[in-house]
Amino acid sequence: MASIRKRIWRLKDSRDNVIVDKDGKPIERSAWVVDYADQAGKRRLKTFSTKRDAEAWAVTSLHEVKQGTHTPASMSVTVTEAAERWISDCEANGLEFGTIKQRKGHLRLHIGPLLGYEKLSSLTTPRIHQFDADLRNKGCSLSMRKKVLTNLKTILTFAKSQGLVAQNVALDVRIKSNDRNQSTGPLREGHDYPTRAELRTMIDKASGRWRPLLITAIFTGMRASELRGLRWQDVDLDAGVIHVRQRADAWRNIGKPKSAAGSRDIPLSPMVINSLSQWKDSCPAGTHGLVFPNGRGNIESHANIRNRFFVPLQLENSLSVDTGKLDSDGNPIMAAKYGFHALRHTAASLFIAHLGWTPKRVQAVMGHSSVTMTFDRYGHLFEDHEGDREAMKKLEAAVVAA
Repeated sequence: MASIRKRIWRLKDSRDNVIVDKDGKPIERSAWVVDYADQAGKRRLKTFSTKRDAEAWAVTSLHEVKQGTHTPASMSVTVTEAAERWISDCEANGLEFGTIKQRKGHLRLHIGPLLGYEKLSSLTTPRIHQFDADLRNKGCSLSMRKKVLTNLKTILTFAKSQGLVAQNVALDVRIKSNDRNQSTGPLREGHDYPTRAELRTMIDKASGRWRPLLITAIFTGMRASELRGLRWQDVDLDAGVIHVRQRADAWRNIGKPKSAAGSRDIPLSPMVINSLSQWKDSCPAGTHGLVFPNGRGNIESHANIRNRFFVPLQLENSLSVDTGKLDSDGNPIMAAKYGFHALRHTAASLFIAHLGWTPKRVQAVMGHSSVTMTFDRYGHLFEDHEGDREAMKKLEAAVVAA
């Protein structure tokens, strides 16, 4: 049970003297106090400025007490304090530098300013929805809002495991995509990834240390970070298999693959085997034993792959798009048609169209965390368009013949 009562007190100065107004009357203040017992039977007090707020809070809190999920405000920490403990735990468990940096950025730029001052015990699901609305009004993209919400949910899950809060009120909050504004449709050959003719042009024109990198990317679908961190000891040319066991992040740090599914074995085509066999003899030696190092045998940066190789390769061979801007001479400024990640889409499309692999097999080789992710990206490529046409003919005949 709980009682709600009005508390009135007189203001006093530093010497404990009652403060009066111009008419000599004591200045009074009032508040509404909820007096209740938590699930452990301990007496608790919670103060509000209005009776309406006190009554509303009492209804919710007493229900939480009955459910055993109530956390008294006096025992609660703020969202920022919980987030800082969570990040410290992440650092202690050796998470990658890039992951830690992202989480600190989300706390500093978004969670802290908009929600960090609030106690965990005061959070509600409607408050989390308001937090998302605040992010949207702040100009955050849909992608950023989803990432920040994911981190907030993880913070609250961590806090719950530490006994800092009894429930995760953000768990059921979902951010819906605006399909009209966000969806660009299925990935398309020639738009999102190179056509077969464009691939042949790239392979023909690539030279030196870049050629084996390009060929391996096209026919394995490995991420750029995985290619940059690939060691010769993980390449079995006799068996025709690459064992993906590590990656290099944006700061040239070697670590584990992106997820558990990232550790995988990828079969190699004859062109990849021949290309790597020829490259191995001239590959710069280094302490990491990398397959695609820089000229000194160290970890190559993604920026160098893009700026020194992949972008020039496309611009020099008319694989470009007009940016709509002009240079100082009034000539159109052209940009490379594809990003390096497009080669990963190329590999997936080849696996599906020419090898006839099942979605589960594609998932395993691509290193997707789930087959759902594979379907979200490449589900349309598994469709049987010829079979659909034949089925529609039968459907039409059934109607017309009748």
